[in-house]
Amino acid sequence: MTAVSTAAMAVSMLQLFVLGALGPVLVAELGMAEWQLGALVAAGFGVATLLSLPAGSLVDRMGPRRSLTGLFLVSSVALALLAVAGSAWWIAAGVALGGVPQALANPATNKVILASVAPEHRGSVTGWKQSGVQLGAFVAGVPLASAAAVVDWRWGVGVLAVLCLVGAATTARLSVPAPPAKSGSDEGVGGRVRSLAAFSLALGFGLASVNTFFALYGVERLDLSAPVAAWLIAVMGLVGIAGRVWWSGAAGKADDPAAVLPLLGLGAVVSVAVVALADGVPWLVWLGAAGIGVFAVAGNAVSMVAVMQAVPQQLAGRAAAVASAGFFGGFAMGPPLTGLVVHQAGYTWLWITVGVAFGVATGIAFLVIRRTAVTV
Repeated sequence: MTAVSTAAMAVSMLQLFVLGALGPVLVAELGMAEWQLGALVAAGFGVATLLSLPAGSLVDRMGPRRSLTGLFLVSSVALALLAVAGSAWWIAAGVALGGVPQALANPATNKVILASVAPEHRGSVTGWKQSGVQLGAFVAGVPLASAAAVVDWRWGVGVLAVLCLVGAATTARLSVPAPPAKSGSDEGVGGRVRSLAAFSLALGFGLASVNTFFALYGVERLDLSAPVAAWLIAVMGLVGIAGRVWWSGAAGKADDPAAVLPLLGLGAVVSVAVVALADGVPWLVWLGAAGIGVFAVAGNAVSMVAVMQAVPQQLAGRAAAVASAGFFGGFAMGPPLTGLVVHQAGYTWLWITVGVAFGVATGIAFLVIRRTAVTV
C-alpha cells in the first residue's frame, strides 16, 4: 500500500514538474515568456482547486482502489498530451487535465493509510507517500532534463505516460481496504482542518513559485547550463523526500502533529533568504535548495498527518480534499503572480515574495497550535 500510494503521489503532479524542469527548453522552443510558463502551471492547479472538494466526496463513495486507478489513467493521458504538444495551448490542455489526478491523490492515499496502517505508523507512512511528489520532481529534474539535452524531450515524457498505464494496471489488480463510506457535506471536517488549509495555501504559493522558476533562475542569473540548473529541482526533491519522512514520523509520534509546522515555516523562510544571497555567492543556491527541501517541502506532509488525526475515517477523503484545495489554490496563484514579479522587478523580488508567503504560513501555524492549546 505504501508503494502504490507513493507512486500515485509521484504521478499526480508529474506534468507540473516536467514544466519546471524543462522550463528553459520550453521557453526557447515555444517562445514563451516567464509569466506564460507560470500561467501554464496555474492552469493545472486551478483545475485541481475546483475539483478538490468534489473529488474528496467521490473518493469517500467509490473507495481508494478505483480512485487510484483512475488517477493513473488520467495522468497518462495528460502526459501524452504534453508529449505530442506543438504549441503552448496543447501543453495548457495537458496540464489542466493533470488537475484531475492532483485532486484525487491526497484523498485516496489518505484513505488507504487510515484503513490499512496502524495509528503508530501512520506518520512515517504518510511521509513516504508524500515523498512520492518529490520522487516525481527528481524524475523530471534529472533523467528527463538530461535526456532533453541529448534527444527530443518528447520521447522522455512519452515513456512517463506509458509507466502511468503500468501503474493503473497494477493498482486495478490490488485488494485495497477501505473504510465505510458516508454521505454528507464537508461541514464535519472542522475548523482545524480549514486552518490547516489556510497554512497549505500560503505554503503552496511559495513552493509553486520555487518549482516553476528555480531552474530558470539558475540559467538566467547564475549562468548554469539547463541540465545543471535542473539539478536544483532534483536536489530539492531528494532532500525533500528525507525531510518528509523524518518530519512526518516525528509529527506522528507527537501529541499534536501541527506543533511541528511553525519550525518548518521558519526554516523555509531562512532557506529562501539563503537562495537570495546566491546572486553574490552562487554556491549558496545549493544550500538553499536543500533547506527548502528539508523544511518547506516537508510542511505539506506534516499538515496531512495533522489532518488525518483531526477527523474520523469516514471523512478522510473530504478532510484531505479541504486541505488539498488550499494547497492547490496556493499553487494556482503563486506562479502567475511571481512570474509577473520576475518580469517586472527581477529575481530578488521573487525571493522576497516567496519568503513573505512562507512567513505567512508560519504565522498561521502558530495560530493553529495556540488555538489548540487554548481549547485543551
